Amino acid sequence: MTADTPDLGQWKGGWINRLIARPGFQSWASKFPLTRGFARRDGAVLFDVVQGFVQSQVLMALVEMDIFKRLRAGPMSPETLGQALNVAPDRMEIALQAGAALKLLTRKRDGRFALARRGAALMGVPGLEAMIRHHKAFYRDLEDPVALLRGPDQTELSQFWPYVFGAASAEDPEVARTYSDLMAQSQKLVAEDTLRMTSFKGIATLLDVGGGTGAFLETVGQVHTGFDLQLFDLPAVVPDAQARFDAAGLADRVTLHAGSFRDDALPTGADAISLIRVLYDHSDDTVRSLLHKVHAALPAGGRLIVSEPMGGGAKPDRSGDVYFAFYTMAMQTGRTRSPQQIEALCRDAGFENIQSPTPARPFVTRVLTAQKPLL
Repeated sequence: MTADTPDLGQWKGGWINRLIARPGFQSWASKFPLTRGFARRDGAVLFDVVQGFVQSQVLMALVEMDIFKRLRAGPMSPETLGQALNVAPDRMEIALQAGAALKLLTRKRDGRFALARRGAALMGVPGLEAMIRHHKAFYRDLEDPVALLRGPDQTELSQFWPYVFGAASAEDPEVARTYSDLMAQSQKLVAEDTLRMTSFKGIATLLDVGGGTGAFLETVGQVHTGFDLQLFDLPAVVPDAQARFDAAGLADRVTLHAGSFRDDALPTGADAISLIRVLYDHSDDTVRSLLHKVHAALPAGGRLIVSEPMGGGAKPDRSGDVYFAFYTMAMQTGRTRSPQQIEALCRDAGFENIQSPTPARPFVTRVLTAQKPLL
């Protein structure tokens, strides 16, 4: 059954769903030739949802013990790994066997374990291991998901990302560096997908608002050499951005602006402004204000580029409507929005010609572009 296939359970006023919900029916359906395929597939999917948190915790354990890095040199036995990590061999084998069941590792005939293709790919995704490690705070917020839905006074994840509450919350350079480093590591894939879905033709100057230490602009600058770059972010972040552009040989093309888009007007002079993983960090009121500031800073015909994970709207999306929706909820300030919701906010700010191409990897990012009217 695909995402576009009607849910048979909704037919005839939902009576089929009421029938399916009966325990006796499930037992019968798993044996009857015409229904047992559906029953088994539904059962397998449901169990995968039930055990999802355990799978993520197995992944966390493997990352915390640096199993993937240790196996990069070649296969190792549970005994050798257990001794190195102070874990009993039988328990180490359980962890490695679980990793193999998740197709992150592979078990050799002699009982040793090696990296599988997915495990190797995990190491090749910039920032993924760091993101997995920081999930500890997110998981603690999800320990009582109903309490999270009801809105606690404070969450652990909101303390990890203090910048979303304004410039004063991120004045500590070490705090700023922690979140900036994690954002920078995860920005490479976002930048690559954004570049694939966005035309930069005709741009003279690109201003990246909320651009952190400049990971997105660095990638853009390396691919497109024909226009100037500007970055606007909090004062605590700008020094690390300067160091990045100096190291990348882009310092002569980049102008840095220190400020807070919550409190300050945006610099003018750019004919394109990008918001990369910015909107979903903030409330509708903050986003509405920011989009009006972007509109005011752009010249007639100027372009807006929005790139971030989005919800599916009328067609719910697993990455946007499950992971990122609850993640932003735990941050306490933002939320995932569908392209249609972002489009409405953009139109309210005065933008037109709004487009959102089909994403190649919606779990990485989606893109929406808009234009300030010529007249």
